[in-house]
Amino acid sequence: MHNQAFPNGNPDQLNPSPSLDSVPNTPGPGCPSNIILPTSAKRSEAYFEFLKTKQRRRVESGFDALVLNPALFDFQKYIVTRALKAGRYAIFADCGLGKTIMQLEWARHVAEHTSNPVLILAPLAVSGQTIREGERFGYLVNRISDGVFQDVPGIYITNYDQLDNVDCGAFAGVVLDESSILKNFEGKTRNAIIQNFQNTPYKLACTATPSPNDPMELGNHAEFLNVMSRNEMLSMYFVHDGGETAKWRLKGHAIKDFWRFVSTWSVMLNKPADIGYPMAGFDLPPLNLIEKQIKTPKRDNGRLFNDTAVSATDFNLELRSTRQERMHLAAEIVNASAENFIVWVKQDGEADLLKKLIPGAVEVRGSDKREVKEERLLGFANNEFRVLITKSKIAQFGLNFQNCHNQVFASLDFSFEALYQSIRRSYRFLQKEPVNIYLITTDTMQNVIESVRRKKEDFESMQNHMTAACNLDVLKESTVMNKLKDCLEYLSDQEFESENCVIKRGDCVQLIKSIPDESIGFSIFSPPFAELYTYSDSIEDMGNSKDYQEFLTAFRFLVDDLFRVMWRGRNVAVHCMDLPIQKGKEGFIGLRDFSNMIRSVFEGAGFIYHSRVTIWKNPVTEMQRTKALGLLHKQVKKDAAMSRVGLPDYLLVFRKPGDSDHPIKCNITVDTWQMWASPIWDDIDYGKTLNGRAGRGEQDEKHICPLQLDTIERAMSLWSNPGDLVYTPFAGVGSELFEAIRLGRRGVGHELKQSYFDLAVKNIQAAEAARNQQKLF
Repeated sequence: MHNQAFPNGNPDQLNPSPSLDSVPNTPGPGCPSNIILPTSAKRSEAYFEFLKTKQRRRVESGFDALVLNPALFDFQKYIVTRALKAGRYAIFADCGLGKTIMQLEWARHVAEHTSNPVLILAPLAVSGQTIREGERFGYLVNRISDGVFQDVPGIYITNYDQLDNVDCGAFAGVVLDESSILKNFEGKTRNAIIQNFQNTPYKLACTATPSPNDPMELGNHAEFLNVMSRNEMLSMYFVHDGGETAKWRLKGHAIKDFWRFVSTWSVMLNKPADIGYPMAGFDLPPLNLIEKQIKTPKRDNGRLFNDTAVSATDFNLELRSTRQERMHLAAEIVNASAENFIVWVKQDGEADLLKKLIPGAVEVRGSDKREVKEERLLGFANNEFRVLITKSKIAQFGLNFQNCHNQVFASLDFSFEALYQSIRRSYRFLQKEPVNIYLITTDTMQNVIESVRRKKEDFESMQNHMTAACNLDVLKESTVMNKLKDCLEYLSDQEFESENCVIKRGDCVQLIKSIPDESIGFSIFSPPFAELYTYSDSIEDMGNSKDYQEFLTAFRFLVDDLFRVMWRGRNVAVHCMDLPIQKGKEGFIGLRDFSNMIRSVFEGAGFIYHSRVTIWKNPVTEMQRTKALGLLHKQVKKDAAMSRVGLPDYLLVFRKPGDSDHPIKCNITVDTWQMWASPIWDDIDYGKTLNGRAGRGEQDEKHICPLQLDTIERAMSLWSNPGDLVYTPFAGVGSELFEAIRLGRRGVGHELKQSYFDLAVKNIQAAEAARNQQKLF
């Protein structure tokens, strides 16, 4: 039964993008006999099938719940029902909302439905707590010790650190308790979980509300649940700014779509009312944050006063310098009361001192054996002793300590998440007493408490916004999501025609079909940079691609028709660059050979690779703009193996085979030709572009880079005649059309984005006015 395909539960997999190579076809005019192109009708049919795969409607792959445990609250029943119906689901519920009983009920249903075992993975000590909760609510939960378990249907549980000893293929379902363990996308545990349960039919991830500032956590959850890869999510909804490779933010136009997307595979709530279940008993008690600042003795530092701020580098040194004062104050607070206390520390030396100062205190240390840690943590939850001393990284996740409403942070640091999670061990729903949190700082570490306070305010504000946005469709009982706007077979009737130019708004892959065969004398454009930037939320936007393969599939549809419409013997010039691979997205730093990908598509469509021009760019300007690691001087001194040269632009030129019926007469001087014949153009003025700012929508991203007019002028002068028809499928703000009119050519262009189209029309009108004025005088 191991590694079997479980019946009645394997989620439908998305069909791969249709391959043009698989479509029967016939050669086009001027095409070599060994290059076969699809017929127009079959290309259209294949293209619409491809667009449907880009929609990616969420397919629910689970089953309907049977009789639910009556111990569940109504909001918990609703969540469990949704999770079972989805098959693969995430429950982002704040501390104390009953994630344990919900995951046990989910696991029971999956085990009974599939007649196979279901595994729960939990942090240290949470396993024993879950087994105890199961007994309370009527569930039999079997502990797996060192990989040994009875291979029969039922619920099993083990700790994350035992994952290597478990046959993951034996389970029909898996539950991740405290699934925030997936946060670190480079982490060994995260990768092992995703890989080991890649084909598990039923999956449930349970954790508190994820950090709004960390899209990585949501991306890793989506990847674990087989909804979407983390890289695909970042490409589709997030933008990466500058050289800070770990920082991503939601694209302006994608905010609403992103939260709709998240709401199709998860529920997110801070309280039952967030999903429409107002109820008594789920109101948190008062939380009292009590700051205790120690004034340290004047130090012999040659200054009038001690420093009031500490850097992250000097933080541990400052902790050691102030250990005595802080630990004595912590002990004084604890010893003045007879109630239970948790004392959080950062260093083992602090714990050693506290055990001497607080009678009966018990420590849980990282070096303790696993069994000892669990025994002591559960012992504190059972009131076997009054004071627990430990570190946040040991006990901040999953444990229920409602028996304690007093905590002392004897060593506060910059980590708001650790502080938040530690507080929530006591400050949970069903906590009856006001929770007192003592924050001990010193006058030399004032910036630490200020940083924590600021992060707390930002977190609460963004958390409320995120929860409301995510649950908008949940409250409406919506379970279907469109990845992008439903605009299949979209053709706009917007068109602007001047004396020398026509521009249409819409999808270039569809609009190019209206261009007659063998009618274009020259084509020049800069394609979207695959997954790097998304220019609109239209499903036809090639920038709206999950990865480079999806982009290249769409691009091939365009290039096939571009081959059809070009005069034989004439050229297409494509402006592009190689693209950086970002560590914050793919785990390593490198370059992607985007120019060669484009070349492969053109050659596959029948074009001849004709020429490549390297366009020089200033590496200092690139370094200042992107903060790329490889361009920083400090990296050369640190490890020059990671340093690189700047990224130039390329102008790739492709020629349609066949003898030309329209030879090009380029009237330039010998001196000019010798300069233009250089493989490197180092005199292109990067500041000479049409102004694209007016084409930006309110929520557009930073990347609006019109093609340089010098590049267009030179290419158009070399590879077209006056009066030729010049085509650009990605017209943008109209740069290519503007230059075509100015240089005595005619232009035809297509542009999908409304604001770009509107600005392109204005630029075309300006070019026509200038051309008419030139004729007049």
